[in-house]
Amino acid sequence: MKIRQYVIDAFAEKVFEGNPAAICILEEWLPDELMQKIASENNLSETAYLIKNTDGSYGLRWFTPNMEIGLCGHATMAAAYVVTACLEPGKTDVAFSTKSGTLTAIDKDGIIYIELPAFSLTPVPAPASIIKAIGVEPLETFMGRDMLCVLPTAEDVKAVSPDLDEIARYEGLLFHITAKGEECDCVSRTFAPKCNVPEDAVCGSGHCHIIPYWSGKLQRNELVARQASPRGGTLYCRHDNDKVILGGRCVLFSEAAIRPTD
Repeated sequence: MKIRQYVIDAFAEKVFEGNPAAICILEEWLPDELMQKIASENNLSETAYLIKNTDGSYGLRWFTPNMEIGLCGHATMAAAYVVTACLEPGKTDVAFSTKSGTLTAIDKDGIIYIELPAFSLTPVPAPASIIKAIGVEPLETFMGRDMLCVLPTAEDVKAVSPDLDEIARYEGLLFHITAKGEECDCVSRTFAPKCNVPEDAVCGSGHCHIIPYWSGKLQRNELVARQASPRGGTLYCRHDNDKVILGGRCVLFSEAAIRPTD
């Protein structure tokens, strides 16, 4: 068996920036165990699997190094780039059937916009051990799919050296910290020890929490966000009722044939 695989840096202006995702092109779904083994072997925050449907849309699934997840923004953007730049050059609109429903992507002059569901946020008390976990007391804490902590300043976000063992005990799949930006609207970082991802370079699904919060706080629907991870990445965002539209550029890092059963 030989499978085409692309590695794409999403939310990136150049290689080695943004968040890398592996996109595997399949003719039919592989056994879940094999897809998980490939994702573990790649050891990227996500490996996504793409199958073209008879109606022209694509089936899309996402795997971290240790589990399948129900939504991933940057790997969806990377998959849209693979379709529009590699599989069907000239195509600008892509629909994906996923565990989160139908997701759409549009390529506009080299920026790919993906439409994702917005997570509703419920205010919750900060965990008792939050100072141990991140070294600073949040101004506010929320729970959606993930936990979101709002910190006093952008410098506080950048300075965090997390206790990942402590964060792994918290509720929610991922853990996000955010603050008002200085040269952009907001900054954030994402930690995902439950998914075997210490820090996610640029988290699309995390911004399905972050953008609804800042849209309400700043009273604006269009925002520019910066993920303040070591790699860094810029997201052009819009909050539209129960949807979040994320835009970013993608860069092809590698193209290969993997042979998982040889």
